[in-house]
Amino acid sequence: MTRVRRGYTARRRRTKIRLFASTSRGAHSRLTRTITQQKMRALASSHRDRGRQKRDFRRLWITRINAVTRENKVLYSYSRLIHNLYKKQLLLNRKIPAQIAISNKNCLYTISNKTRSSNKVDSKVIKVDSKVIYSTGMIETEFPGEGTPGK
Repeated sequence: MTRVRRGYTARRRRTKIRLFASTSRGAHSRLTRTITQQKMRALASSHRDRGRQKRDFRRLWITRINAVTRENKVLYSYSRLIHNLYKKQLLLNRKIPAQIAISNKNCLYTISNKTRSSNKVDSKVIKVDSKVIYSTGMIETEFPGEGTPGK
């Protein structure tokens, strides 16, 4: 069988793989087969942990908000705070109140007390000529049709 001179394709492929693992130690940076296995494992881990990172940060933000809301100045829990934010249509994700909780607790107290105090006003439903009017004591709002406001 005649001798075949190989091209540079395989060498280029291996060099590219070695550049990926250049920061590793031992066989993980020298042996091609070990490098490819390590590369596959690293890419799988990074793919998995990108999704997990989102969950972990959300848990951290919820924990921070809950810790601040359960202190003395706010008399209810995290779930009540988020519920009141949604009812008042304040579209804040959990990251922003968590940052506020770390940097300025009084600001979070103010936000939570504003959402809480305005919920204490009882709304009365009044029907006039098949129109539903919601009276909050200060302002009367008229909504077409029967049903809850905003729907």
